[in-house]
Amino acid sequence: MARDLLQDPLWREEDLGYAIPDSVHGVSVALPKWAHVVGYEEKDPDVIGRMHCGYPRFYCHPYLQKLFAAGEARFAGPGEKALVYPSRAAAERCREYVGKRTGLETRSEDFGTEGLCVAVFPEAALEAGLKFWQHCGEITSSRLAEAALGKPGSAAVSPAAGEQAKKILRDRLAGWSGQRPGGVFLFQTGMAGVFAVHRALNRMFPDKKCAQVEFPYVDVLKIQEQFGAGVHFVSPGDNGGLGEVEALFAKEEFCGVYCELASNPLLRSVDIARLRELLEPRGVPLIVDDTIGSVYNIDVFRDADVVTTSLTKYISGSGDVMGGSVILRADSPMCDRFAQFFEDEAEDGLWGGDAVVLEENSRDYEERIRRINQTGEALYEYLSAHPKVEKLWYTRNQTPELYEKVRRRQGGYGGLLSILLKEADSSSAPFYDALRISKGPSLGTNFSLVCPYTLLAHYQELKWAEKFGVSRFLIRISVGLEDFEDLRGRFEDAFAAC
Repeated sequence: MARDLLQDPLWREEDLGYAIPDSVHGVSVALPKWAHVVGYEEKDPDVIGRMHCGYPRFYCHPYLQKLFAAGEARFAGPGEKALVYPSRAAAERCREYVGKRTGLETRSEDFGTEGLCVAVFPEAALEAGLKFWQHCGEITSSRLAEAALGKPGSAAVSPAAGEQAKKILRDRLAGWSGQRPGGVFLFQTGMAGVFAVHRALNRMFPDKKCAQVEFPYVDVLKIQEQFGAGVHFVSPGDNGGLGEVEALFAKEEFCGVYCELASNPLLRSVDIARLRELLEPRGVPLIVDDTIGSVYNIDVFRDADVVTTSLTKYISGSGDVMGGSVILRADSPMCDRFAQFFEDEAEDGLWGGDAVVLEENSRDYEERIRRINQTGEALYEYLSAHPKVEKLWYTRNQTPELYEKVRRRQGGYGGLLSILLKEADSSSAPFYDALRISKGPSLGTNFSLVCPYTLLAHYQELKWAEKFGVSRFLIRISVGLEDFEDLRGRFEDAFAAC
């Protein structure tokens, strides 16, 4: 019987390395102690050796390990490695990336099952291949690997059932966003959707840089840095970076401007209405990611030309399936150009078996997000008054006037908060270690989830992150469906330990 994470979270020493949730397809992994996070980042064998799984873009799932081994046995020669991609197009993009980064020769081979394709390259290029896997998100899911391996007990999903689930998802996302189902495109991960949008920008506006406004999720910036002409990162500011963007436009033209609403992990908002006024006359697309705010709470479609979302998070909630979407604003002057690119060159990357699970998980999304909003606000009120909290980030207190511009009438402030404790260098680890909440990467799950975000996302660039106000001791909290009084008791015990 699956572990009930609302009542029995994975927070103890002995939980290290187990999937969150208790599923072979769980997308998070338990890192219960601060030292475990550091050990994971430093490749400590005592930590790595206990890992049963990990976040799918960063860790090779056991089913993927077997699939890659099968690909190598069939196609790789001495000194060669293989990654198995869900399509030939994805494998070819991996090969192109690896070739440019390493100068080494690569090749691709049809795996012969489920449309999979094998990218084969010298072992010296493996690190570059895994970087593409991480940054771009065009990964083979654990369920697809399970089916391709023919594992006993793997859920058989007919192509018709998969297509029906995807149709329902597109209709559902269109309804929530107020856009057309034909402008909704599905991907195997949120990052795969971001990568597809970036490829579209590079095709539409070759040799032009893009701009990133506000502190972004790590791999969103990596894609902009490593593909295309490069990126100008506009650091956080009280005016949302608009002055900096306007100054940049005086010097050069851009292929697009990216922002997240709200930003991760500082929960800041950008004035996207003013950005649209600045960009639209110049024919520059505005790309907004609404994963953190979530479509029930915020409406970014009045101003964004393209909206990307990680469906892995709030839309799914269960934490046992990956998915992403790109939705085009129907009245955007660039809608047709983007639509043509996606129809021609961005294959549907969401596998049917994952679509079925995602469709089932998303049926109660609106009910769940309402409960999470309520508990998130209650936790905000509690933490904002706590004497051991040095700083608290939440959409209600970070650039609130900008968040209110996009908040829907029924919408709330979401379930993501970040905190910095007083005397953080000595108090953060004991607080984290004692907190009786599941601890690992990801957010938006039905169960609360906590992590030292900066250590996980920026361990190799901590000083860089701190230049932009993202402390190495920042602790990110994703609120789930637990009762608030229950959560408050868990936090009180953790505060008592530090």
